[in-house]
Amino acid sequence: MRVEPLDASLSRPRQGGPSFSRRNRLYRAVWRLAWLLLAAWTPPFARRWRRGLLRAFGATMQGSADVRASARIWFPRHLTMGDGSVLAGGVTCYNMATVTIGEGTIVSQGAHLCCGSHELEDPHFQLVAKPIRIGRHCWIAAEAFVGPGVTVGDRAVLGARSVAFADLEAGGVYVGNPARKIRERG
Repeated sequence: MRVEPLDASLSRPRQGGPSFSRRNRLYRAVWRLAWLLLAAWTPPFARRWRRGLLRAFGATMQGSADVRASARIWFPRHLTMGDGSVLAGGVTCYNMATVTIGEGTIVSQGAHLCCGSHELEDPHFQLVAKPIRIGRHCWIAAEAFVGPGVTVGDRAVLGARSVAFADLEAGGVYVGNPARKIRERG
């Protein structure tokens, strides 16, 4: 299945054309319907069921990884979660490229993981997708934003409502917009 964005000069998304193939859009529509009907209403203890549904749609969910019912996953095949990692309620995982979340990492309520952007100088505003990698034992705090191509080092913290468009070093604590390192994690 084609998961890369279509050539904007041919598909013309600025004039209402698609950014992704018909097959990709159909897969995502079936996925959204399945999540809505089978998972979005489930109680917190139904994590095994949600994990199984994500696996059925191609996600790699290790051990006790947990995606809460109100989280939104754009493309399950591009999601890999380590044992004990969590996508909390209201998280948006806009993973048009791969999102890898390490063991024991928490992505808190309302956080946004966004793999896509546009070529600003391209007259057709070409969509570009870049992977996000979040290491082990990290914390992406409430309503934080992680942008395309960002790598978050092991044990790093991105504070509440902070914005990361550049890599975060292992063990660093980052806050603000843009995120800046304020100290080492103890």
